Amino acid sequence: MNRAGRILIVLAAIMGADGVMLAAASAHGADASRLMSASSMLLFHSSAVLGAVALAERGIVHATIGIAAAFGFVVAAGLFAGDLTLRHYAGHGLFTMAAPTGGTLLIASWLALAVAAAWPRRGVRIP
Repeated sequence: MNRAGRILIVLAAIMGADGVMLAAASAHGADASRLMSASSMLLFHSSAVLGAVALAERGIVHATIGIAAAFGFVVAAGLFAGDLTLRHYAGHGLFTMAAPTGGTLLIASWLALAVAAAWPRRGVRIP
């Protein structure tokens, strides 16, 4: 496994841990719907990162595009969840349009993963 794959696995594990912490915080806090949304985004996309890395590592998807999509998931989920969490605890977001930017990047990352699956590596025959 290459370095990028290992870094992504570490980041996905951190995202998963953060997602669980935010879920716990949302269960014990008043009006914590933003925290539950942030938690869901992190938990769901931590699994997507792991899946994209595994697919790229095994050559099932175009590796470079698949790894780029995985990094997109990390950055985008971090933006989205970070903005919602900061809004809950500090009363303001990361920056204007941070959550929508994260959401848009998540959509782009999912589409990139679709392209990675549709665009095989050179020399790979698909039966």
